[in-house]
Amino acid sequence: MFTIDDITLRLGGHLILDHASAALPPKSRVGLVGRNGAGKSTLLKLIAGLYEADDGKIEGRSDLTIGYVAQEAPGGSATPFETVLAAATERNELLAEAEHATDPHRIADIHERLNTIDAHGAPSRVSRILAGLGFSEATQHQALDTFSGGWRMRVALAALLFSEPDLLLLDEPSNHLDLEAALWLESFLKGYRNSLIVVSHERDLLNNVVDHILHVEGGKTLLYSGNYDQFERQRRERQAQTEAARASQDAKRKRLQDYVDRWRFKAHTARQAQSRLKALAKMEPVAASAEDGSLVFDFPSPKELRPPLVVLDDAAVGYAPGLPVLSELNFRIDPDDRIALVGRNGNGKTTLARLLAGQLEPMDGCVAASGKLKVGYFAQHQIEELVADDTPIQHMERLLTDAKPGLVRAHLGRFGFSGDKAMVPVGQLSGGERARLSLALITRDAPHILILDEPTNHLDVDAREALVQALAEFGGAVVVVSHDRHLVGLIADRLVLVADGTVTEFDGSLDDYRDQILSSGAAKGGNGSSAKRGNRKEERRQAAAARERNKTLRKAVVQAEAEMKRLWQKREEIDGLLAAPEATGTSASDLMRKRGDLERNLTAAEADWMKATELAESASGESAEG
Repeated sequence: MFTIDDITLRLGGHLILDHASAALPPKSRVGLVGRNGAGKSTLLKLIAGLYEADDGKIEGRSDLTIGYVAQEAPGGSATPFETVLAAATERNELLAEAEHATDPHRIADIHERLNTIDAHGAPSRVSRILAGLGFSEATQHQALDTFSGGWRMRVALAALLFSEPDLLLLDEPSNHLDLEAALWLESFLKGYRNSLIVVSHERDLLNNVVDHILHVEGGKTLLYSGNYDQFERQRRERQAQTEAARASQDAKRKRLQDYVDRWRFKAHTARQAQSRLKALAKMEPVAASAEDGSLVFDFPSPKELRPPLVVLDDAAVGYAPGLPVLSELNFRIDPDDRIALVGRNGNGKTTLARLLAGQLEPMDGCVAASGKLKVGYFAQHQIEELVADDTPIQHMERLLTDAKPGLVRAHLGRFGFSGDKAMVPVGQLSGGERARLSLALITRDAPHILILDEPTNHLDVDAREALVQALAEFGGAVVVVSHDRHLVGLIADRLVLVADGTVTEFDGSLDDYRDQILSSGAAKGGNGSSAKRGNRKEERRQAAAARERNKTLRKAVVQAEAEMKRLWQKREEIDGLLAAPEATGTSASDLMRKRGDLERNLTAAEADWMKATELAESASGESAEG
């Protein structure tokens, strides 16, 4: 049993953890979750022994070997293979001792222990882990100094996984990974034999790997049994119970206060009023559920353009003259496309995204786009380029120079920067808030295509879910590069594989792609693909024709949804009026009659929506089969 017992911790004068407690079962696999800034990473460092608590204690830690990735990426002339292999300290010590040992009994003990820990299989395990994290056979034996910081952090992660500690502590392990490496990591952690605590905002990882969720909120910790989806259900139930208790208490408090106000000054009821006044004073208020009302993404939908929006015809793109990163690029983007670019880091996904965004010119071939096309391009560097001393409204005003102040504020409000929040200096915003501001800036003119390169890196689970919903409602095309499988799975209906110096449509679902990654050469560090290349022009022509046929059907679905929403709102308005019909001058019978008419219209609208949806799904199925 590993126990966090009444821990209190302050950093820089701020209370981070406030009498936090949790008892983690043996061999448990715990997801540590909470809003950004809640104290998750702080708690992990406390468990790792990097921080000392002001009060309380952690029990059971001394009996465990604890593994935690250092903040500094490894460097020097050592190779990734050598660095990871060096993490097997017991193996290395035994091998060194075996070279000089003379006592036959000790030599026998050493070799018995080496066999027990499978010391001879260690090199192959190192290669498998490095390959899973994206290192080819060749790059496993290059000097660390030749790699970027992100790749060197992968080496640090590989060394930690290889060391197999009793308690593995991981803080956002997917941050430096591409989708392919993230899929491999999830598979590896599912088979991890020891205890695990992971801070992650990856919903799929939390659903597939952990069996407990430790929620950090308001300095407190609360342990839930199950994966993330089960935690969400339990939390919603707990919040509903809290809200019901608070509402019940508010009603009781009001009744008591009304009695006191009415009878406290009358002689024959003064004593009863006084007792109720004491009851009021003793009544502990039930706290309202903590919800972030500023967690908002609302992408403005663009004006309609005729398809295609962009066509690449035998295009090539790169940075050095005569050395294209990608070539033979042939595909198109239509207004209703939802595309995920997949492939290992370094294969050219960002290069392709920049070509589509107009930030790079083609070296060869043609990139044709509508003259009225507007593109919103999001990349991580844009967050770092925000001016720390300027406010969101100042950033937006620089881009919308001719817009009225009301329009500037209205657009910022779409992303949660309403009222005083629009006047807070960027340097005081969280990473997630800066990401939302960057998304607000790139969508200021209602782009027809959103191109998002790793948009979730600074977002917690709730913010990612809000982003998914906003992208689903966006009326334009979306092209996304992301290691977040949950986002890709819900947003993308086309997978475009960037590998081997070109792009190909991946013929299958995201689950198919995951299975290929885990079973094919890609999981061994290669860039191979089973997707067929060659002449796909006829297939693309047929797909484009199918999209044109389906567009009218999908438009009917959208119109039916809009009509249902309008009727729902009308019904809610009438339900509100029915609570106090005398205040509106309308009789309750008239309101009930109008409500009955709305119910009939709503039933008809729902039937229209069902029919339109079935037709659209049927057409989509026929297109997929064709």
